[in-house]
Amino acid sequence: MGLFDKLFSRRETQRIVNNYFQELNGYTPVWYTWNGELYESELVRSAIDTRARHSSKLKFEIMGSAKPTMQNRLKKQPNQYQTWSQFFYRVSTILDMQNTCFIVPSWDAYDNIVGLYTFNPRSWSLVTTDKENEPWVRFTFDGGKVASARLREIGILTKFQYADDFFGSNNMALNDTMELINIQNQGIKEAVKSSASFRFMAKVTNFSKPEDLANERQRFADKNFVKNAGGLLLFPNTYGDIQQIKSTPYTVDSAQREVINKNVFNYFGVSEEMLQNKASVDQMDAFFNGAIEPFEIQISEVLTRVLFSEREIEIGSKVVITANRLQYMPVASKITLVKELGDRGFITINEARELFNYAPVDEGTKMPIRGEFYFVGEEKETTEETEGEDNEN
Repeated sequence: MGLFDKLFSRRETQRIVNNYFQELNGYTPVWYTWNGELYESELVRSAIDTRARHSSKLKFEIMGSAKPTMQNRLKKQPNQYQTWSQFFYRVSTILDMQNTCFIVPSWDAYDNIVGLYTFNPRSWSLVTTDKENEPWVRFTFDGGKVASARLREIGILTKFQYADDFFGSNNMALNDTMELINIQNQGIKEAVKSSASFRFMAKVTNFSKPEDLANERQRFADKNFVKNAGGLLLFPNTYGDIQQIKSTPYTVDSAQREVINKNVFNYFGVSEEMLQNKASVDQMDAFFNGAIEPFEIQISEVLTRVLFSEREIEIGSKVVITANRLQYMPVASKITLVKELGDRGFITINEARELFNYAPVDEGTKMPIRGEFYFVGEEKETTEETEGEDNEN
């Protein structure tokens, strides 16, 4: 049994769906993935990888008491093939590449959720069955396999969602920049080739027939440009006004390259500092707030809807994806954090030790707090208790 059978082995997912589901805008197309050339660009792949690497630091948590068996299973890993770090990385990558990412649960024989998967179909479309108007998503994969799943049972993450009611737009807005990147790379390649070649022009005299001129050109090429010819060109006195042809191929200057790079950075919401792992604390904070936090909020809400029913959500069950892995902060920032919050009741002793990868200690769940802090309204009561103790003594 392969991964396809694990995800779409339930009898209901094999139902025949033929009718397109009508959206509000009346548009019923089939969505195709943008060709893989986008990911083959070194600059684009680096930008996508930057977002995915930092997204892989996110932490999966479940709150509430519903479905304890499922909770215990998913707290360890999303499925039997991936860790949560790998899962978040792939979800982020697919979302940036396609602007639509599907998360599909897998079920056991008793229709209990036992795992979460994401995948990259070649195309997808909204359809309905003949007997009901409930929307389904029909996926087509490379190799011709087709499967369908109820829209309400799967999770959908989107970016640039404008034209469609359910899915994100494609990345065609990046086409012009991709063309410039391609032209730039070709120009650099051709410039290197041209700089390694030499070309000359000369006037040839004392030839009255075109045939004689053609024969002389052929003789000169055979004698000078064959393999192991010596690398030296000798021009007889029949050649005059000999000149080297110098070509100056056009290449994009540094200012124009910076504009091209900035177009890609702006599109994917990264900076050069984040790309090269040399961002300051403030730059990393801005990146997490602008790029990672929206992703964690959306995937938290999507997974909550996929894993729990409306009733379970109402009583407090939900998925929370957090970016509180503070041990990845710079050491100086960790020290500042502990100094500022460690004695104010914000973090426990063990949480402070965890920042530096130290093992927990006994009674490490306590929260230290300085003695001059009081709750508002309790100052008088505390003062009276202190004075009473002094009088007794």
